Amino acid sequence: MKLRATLIAALLCTAGPAMAQTPNAQPAAPQHAPATPAQPGQAKADDQTATPEKVDPAKEAAIRHLMEITEVSKMGDNINGAITNQVHNVMGRAIPPEQLPKFMETFAQKFSASAPPSAVTDAIVPVYAKHFSMEDIQSLTKFYETPLGREVVKVMPEVAQESQQAGAQIDQKAAIAVLRNMSDEYPQLKQMLPPDPSAPAPAPSSSSAPAPAPGTPPSSTPAPAPKLAPPQPQ
Repeated sequence: MKLRATLIAALLCTAGPAMAQTPNAQPAAPQHAPATPAQPGQAKADDQTATPEKVDPAKEAAIRHLMEITEVSKMGDNINGAITNQVHNVMGRAIPPEQLPKFMETFAQKFSASAPPSAVTDAIVPVYAKHFSMEDIQSLTKFYETPLGREVVKVMPEVAQESQQAGAQIDQKAAIAVLRNMSDEYPQLKQMLPPDPSAPAPAPSSSSAPAPAPGTPPSSTPAPAPKLAPPQPQ
């Protein structure tokens, strides 16, 4: 059962969003924002090999304004909220329930102090400066200040989420089908995969008695003949 649960969980994570969203989180950033997550160890390596160039103050102000109207500036709050929820879910199964509120309060305070949401915004500014010129920033700002741009900011998170779900369903179904086809060569897969809904139902056992036909008595023993009343004297 552990192997099956692990496999299903891995399949469910296929094509998942790079940043988890909490139930009360603000909408995610529009799709012009950088979306490629850092690989393990990449941030440390980048810190050792390159230092972000200092951004021109005028360009930095323009970038921060663009991030504000596109709600990218809320990414730090969203990430912190998602991580806090994950810690809550994990620790809720690890410590007694009466200890959980105090634990989470302490964690939230220390976590926010060590990783303030504003630090995420500060880290994104040089990324925008690297990939967009001042003219790009101004053009993007002009677009996102239009009615269509504001609608994109409002609707795009839902579009992205539904698109990810649609793609994940296709990929998950295909992955499970491939694994089922490989189960003859790797029998352990049969215990790990969920039941196949298209598989035929198992045939009934030959030892089971057939169901009686409609309208027939449940027992095959013939009913006794009715007794005749004795003749009355003349």
